[in-house]
Formats: sequence, structure tokens, C-alpha cells
Amino acid sequence: MRSIRWLAIVPFLALLVGPFFVNEATPLIFGLPVLLAWIVAWILISSLIMAAIYASDPANREDEP
Repeated sequence: MRSIRWLAIVPFLALLVGPFFVNEATPLIFGLPVLLAWIVAWILISSLIMAAIYASDPANREDEP
């Protein structure tokens, strides 16, 4: 279980380091500059990663008393 918890650091690093590489005004992605689209995408990906970590945690199983 502990190994999957390391996935939680991926969004942190993506939002910390990523803007240095995607800081451009053009092209637009869904009408957003690349940097803003990057941030929005990683916020959504972060929730998916957190859901995967939560689902894989044995403490969250309902069949245990």
C-alpha cells in the first residue's frame, strides 16, 4: 500500500515544475493559454490520483469491522 501513496507527489511536482516548460501564450487549448490549461488538467488529474489512492487503501474497505 505504501508504494501507491507516492503517486500523491506527482501532481505536486507537475504543478511546481511544469509551468517552467509550458509557459506560452499560444497555442490555445480549449480557448485557454497552455499554462492555464496545464494547471486545470493537473487539478483534474490530481483528483483521479487521490481517488485511486483512496480506493486502494485497505483501511477504506467496508467488509472489515
